[in-house]
Amino acid sequence: MTKRRRRVPQTQSLELRLTQEAYDLRETAKALPLGRERESLLRKARQDETAAHLTEWLTSPGLRSPS
Repeated sequence: MTKRRRRVPQTQSLELRLTQEAYDLRETAKALPLGRERESLLRKARQDETAAHLTEWLTSPGLRSPS
Protein backbone atom coordinates (compact mmCIF):
# COMPACT_ATOMS: atom_id res chain seq x y z
CA MET A 1 0.00 0.00 0.00
CA THR A 2 1.52 3.31 -1.11
CA LYS A 3 0.86 6.48 0.80
CA ARG A 4 -0.23 9.32 -1.43
CA ARG A 5 0.70 12.84 -0.57
CA ARG A 6 -2.28 15.13 -0.52
CA ARG A 7 -1.57 18.23 -2.57
CA VAL A 8 -3.35 21.44 -1.73
CA PRO A 9 -3.01 24.33 -4.16
CA GLN A 10 -1.90 27.45 -2.32
CA THR A 11 -3.76 30.67 -3.05
CA GLN A 12 -1.40 32.90 -1.05
CA SER A 13 2.38 33.23 -1.12
CA LEU A 14 4.46 31.54 1.55
CA GLU A 15 5.58 34.93 2.89
CA LEU A 16 1.99 36.08 3.29
CA ARG A 17 0.94 32.85 5.02
CA LEU A 18 3.89 33.02 7.43
CA THR A 19 3.23 36.69 8.19
CA GLN A 20 -0.45 35.98 8.85
CA GLU A 21 0.37 33.05 11.13
CA ALA A 22 2.85 35.22 13.08
CA TYR A 23 0.17 37.90 13.51
CA ASP A 24 -2.39 35.31 14.68
CA LEU A 25 0.09 33.81 17.15
CA ARG A 26 0.90 37.23 18.62
CA GLU A 27 -2.80 38.04 19.01
CA THR A 28 -3.38 34.72 20.78
CA ALA A 29 -0.36 35.31 23.03
CA LYS A 30 -1.71 38.73 24.08
CA ALA A 31 -4.69 37.04 25.73
CA LEU A 32 -2.52 34.65 27.75
CA PRO A 33 -0.89 35.32 31.11
CA LEU A 34 2.90 35.38 31.32
CA GLY A 35 4.28 31.86 31.17
CA ARG A 36 5.57 29.04 29.01
CA GLU A 37 2.64 28.85 26.63
CA ARG A 38 2.76 32.56 25.86
CA GLU A 39 6.55 32.49 25.35
CA SER A 40 6.20 29.46 23.09
CA LEU A 41 3.66 31.27 20.89
CA LEU A 42 5.85 34.38 20.71
CA ARG A 43 8.89 32.27 19.79
CA LYS A 44 6.94 30.57 17.00
CA ALA A 45 5.78 34.01 15.75
CA ARG A 46 9.41 35.20 15.59
CA GLN A 47 10.39 32.03 13.71
CA ASP A 48 7.59 32.60 11.20
CA GLU A 49 8.68 36.21 10.67
CA THR A 50 12.29 35.14 10.17
CA ALA A 51 11.25 32.45 7.70
CA ALA A 52 9.15 34.96 5.78
CA HIS A 53 12.10 37.37 5.54
CA LEU A 54 14.46 34.60 4.43
CA THR A 55 12.01 33.37 1.80
CA GLU A 56 11.54 36.90 0.51
CA TRP A 57 15.31 37.38 0.35
CA LEU A 58 15.88 34.05 -1.42
CA THR A 59 13.26 34.79 -4.05
CA SER A 60 14.27 38.42 -4.61
CA PRO A 61 15.38 39.30 -8.15
CA GLY A 62 18.64 40.81 -6.85
CA LEU A 63 19.88 37.47 -5.54
CA ARG A 64 22.34 35.84 -7.92
CA SER A 65 23.09 32.15 -8.07
CA PRO A 66 26.71 31.16 -7.36
CA SER A 67 28.80 30.70 -10.51
